[in-house]
Amino acid sequence: MRICIYGLGAVGGFIGARLAAAGQQVSAIARGGMLAAVARSGLTLVEAPPAPGGSAGRTIVPVRAVDDPAQLGPQDLVVVSVKTTGLAEVARRIAPLIGPDTVVLTAMNGVPWWFFEGLDDGLAAREWPAIDPGRALAAAIPLDRVLGCVVHFACAVDQPGVVRHAQGRRLIIGEPKGGDSDRARRVAALLAAAGFETEVSPRIQREVWFKLWGNMTMNPVSAITGATADRILDDPLVRGFISAVMLEASAIGERIGLPIPITPEQRHQVTRQLGAFKTSMLQDVEAGKPVELDGLVAIVGEIGRAIGVATPSIDTLFGLARLHARTHGLYPP
Repeated sequence: MRICIYGLGAVGGFIGARLAAAGQQVSAIARGGMLAAVARSGLTLVEAPPAPGGSAGRTIVPVRAVDDPAQLGPQDLVVVSVKTTGLAEVARRIAPLIGPDTVVLTAMNGVPWWFFEGLDDGLAAREWPAIDPGRALAAAIPLDRVLGCVVHFACAVDQPGVVRHAQGRRLIIGEPKGGDSDRARRVAALLAAAGFETEVSPRIQREVWFKLWGNMTMNPVSAITGATADRILDDPLVRGFISAVMLEASAIGERIGLPIPITPEQRHQVTRQLGAFKTSMLQDVEAGKPVELDGLVAIVGEIGRAIGVATPSIDTLFGLARLHARTHGLYPP
């Protein structure tokens, strides 16, 4: 199977490395130091030990890394794993990778451009400027090629060409329009054979929204404050503000048919179990990389306004995070 990873960062690197190690023909769209390192020496994966006290494994796999999709041609599977800040480029450049039978698996954080397909026809027909201005992605990637994917693992890029896996291997896959399908099961089986814990969801939007519910608060608050998750939750005022944001997002979810089954306080307890970690957005700020506020926060406010749910706390969070990012040159003016 011809597989291309579009976006060879931490998530894409881990998925690509595991697939290559399982014997699949893997290529990647990359740039900068990652492109040079992988083209020269292959992709290195440092995996978390399988049990406490064990040793981490280190694997080097061959991956054909290029910066121009036209060099690769049509693929059987394209895994889109860029930050949401890179989606405009994907819309402009992905065409050479898509053939008559190509499946496009979206393995990203935030609300994807196809989110309302099969969920609400009226909302699906709208333009959502925060995630797909001008509906460029919808035009570039036919809906019948798309499979949704929610990632539940933690990885990081240690240096160009080296991806470190910290914990988790879970991938949830589903059709945008809902239900089951042979192709969803085939892709899930392919990833399971590469060592992932996979499942097929009959309503992938529910999984997207539930993950977003936690990410949309901790990420921007950590980016603004520089604090790890434990310190954020230890501050009662900040914790209360985060809960207010989550309650607004819960109200939106309820209105669009994606109710959240737990309270903010229950979600905080889950986050506490992860310890003193730095969110991915804080790591991006520290590395001077653009932050993906639109797909995590701005879009939730857009949805709220479209369906008549007030979002004062969400809007405040987005405004503060956007101003902080603009001040540091990490968000467009």
